[in-house]
Amino acid sequence: MKLKNSLMGGLLAASVALAAGMAQAGDKVRIATEGAYAPFNMVDASGQLQGFDVDIAKALCAEMKADCEIVAQDWDGIIPGLRARKYDAIIASMSITEERQRVVDFTDPYYSNVLAFAAAKGIDLKTSKEGLKGLTVGAQRATIAGQYLEDNLGDVVNVKLYDTQDNAYLDLASGRLDALLSDKFPAYDWLSTDAGQNYEFKGADIDINDKIGIAVRKNDPLSEKFNAALQAIVADGTYAEINARYFPFSIK
Repeated sequence: MKLKNSLMGGLLAASVALAAGMAQAGDKVRIATEGAYAPFNMVDASGQLQGFDVDIAKALCAEMKADCEIVAQDWDGIIPGLRARKYDAIIASMSITEERQRVVDFTDPYYSNVLAFAAAKGIDLKTSKEGLKGLTVGAQRATIAGQYLEDNLGDVVNVKLYDTQDNAYLDLASGRLDALLSDKFPAYDWLSTDAGQNYEFKGADIDINDKIGIAVRKNDPLSEKFNAALQAIVADGTYAEINARYFPFSIK
């Protein structure tokens, strides 16, 4: 009798687990990205979201067998939107910082970032405090680059912050900025375009141990699902394939 009860219990448990797995496979997940941070997230000519972040999001959703919707959200409101449950996760090249960790949880990092200065070719620009003194230097608002500028150079340069990275590029190209401080990988992409062909990186990279993660609401188990999926797409080569679409070097 005990064996029969044990067997029945095991079958019931297996049935419940299978049902739970099937329910998870159909999970609906809304993911926000900015849509203005090429080549990581941007809107193409047909109005569709594209980029490294978007491709990673799609690969993770496929691995989780989740029904995902990816939506655009302005950067300044992207964390408030998550906390207000407008969406369930942010995959938008967001740096993991102590300040952000007070209000959201992050997955394991899915790539690493360094900062770099960009300015016009042919200009001998020194990126030391003394070399930048009195210049106008731009960055995107509410980013690691913007925070670095204000914290470390705000006493010697005129800091200009922008709502989007694209607007910062426009002011650099129009001569309203002497230099731009940016995450290196999106700037690398811009420098390869017609608009950025007369500009180049200046000085050494600024390595601040910047790790990029997926943000979710506090204590949301979705974080662990993303982590498991991230490990899987790295292991099976999907991550490397996506990386190669955008960069000739690894950013992991």
